[in-house]
Amino acid sequence: MRIVVVNNFFPPRVGGSAHMSASLAEQYAANGHEVLAVTAAYGDAPAEEEKHGYRVVRLPAMKMPQIGLSIDFDMTFSSVRPGNWRKLRKLLDEFKPDAVHLHGQFFDLSWMAGLYARRRNIPVVLTIHTLLISEKKLYGAVFRFLDACLVRPILGYIKPRYVILDKLGVDYCVERYKTSDANSDYYPIAVDTEHFEKPLTKDVRAENEIGDAPLIVSLGHVIPLRNRLPLVEAMPGILEKHPDTKVVVVGRVYHDAFLKRAEELGVKDAFIVKGAVPKDDVPAYFDAADIVTHDLNGGCGTASLEAMLSGTATIASAALDNYPGIELRNGENILFVPPDDPAAVRETVVELLDDPAKREAIAKRQSAMVRDNFGLDVVAGEHLRTFEKLVAEKAGKDG
Repeated sequence: MRIVVVNNFFPPRVGGSAHMSASLAEQYAANGHEVLAVTAAYGDAPAEEEKHGYRVVRLPAMKMPQIGLSIDFDMTFSSVRPGNWRKLRKLLDEFKPDAVHLHGQFFDLSWMAGLYARRRNIPVVLTIHTLLISEKKLYGAVFRFLDACLVRPILGYIKPRYVILDKLGVDYCVERYKTSDANSDYYPIAVDTEHFEKPLTKDVRAENEIGDAPLIVSLGHVIPLRNRLPLVEAMPGILEKHPDTKVVVVGRVYHDAFLKRAEELGVKDAFIVKGAVPKDDVPAYFDAADIVTHDLNGGCGTASLEAMLSGTATIASAALDNYPGIELRNGENILFVPPDDPAAVRETVVELLDDPAKREAIAKRQSAMVRDNFGLDVVAGEHLRTFEKLVAEKAGKDG
């Protein structure tokens, strides 16, 4: 098959959906398929390159200013740049895709490629990554309006096959986009297991002068939806039992309320903020940690799953039925606390630091669970079977 993978976010940009779309593109290519990745220009990344067996084309893009919303990444848009619609049409006409895999329901490249595919009767699969929600009432109302008046009508025209990653996404898509089992598949986040088998790139403890002190790593962009406040609120109690504990926060800080709260509580000295780091360095941070946690406002995303895979005890805050079809058992193959619950975070962290043997045992079970259910080869295989089914159905209708 000839498969187009489309995502405004793509490496060298860091982030869960960027890494997942690139990993799937690489796996599709490794399985013998011809793959074209289309994304938005980013930094000094070349406009076109061949990597890992597939071609990447980056279209010129305009950067959106940061405005303080819950999904306030450094977002870029290609549809507003002159000539991009024609460039994309020409690019896809030359590639002649059998299937299109879109990532992100509200990105303009998804809309552009989706409209192209719809007009040419090419099967489309759309993975829902980020949900348009906010804890702030005004922003929440704006997001609902955008979903109802813009996103849903466009998706209604494109008519994709939805790939939904977790229960929160399922509930959201049923409400906002009226999805159902008839037009959806429930595949989990894909985790690149081979990436965590490579040699470590650095000694995080030595670099940050942490020594043998207890270390919590909190990896992922800091935004209102992942604000780190439950961890900060838990730190006084953690430091009371383990006074040398350090927290290394890895990821761009778009929302610094956690630092202000840490200063108010007198625990700011326990935090080391590193900012964004290259993907190749991520395993080194997990390897250095005793505990990893950042999904404490509800959810269990890519970074948490990668931490589990790496063999480090990881705390998140999703429900046990978070991944349809995957059996999670709290305290055995997963460590979940209620969302926004500093007391539960404190209790769980202290218990793990008090009992290294227990911490190691659950870390091993978490790693096995992720490898068996979220491994890139497993998840990519599910996607490819979906593509094959859609392409066969199209051929049957055309024939």
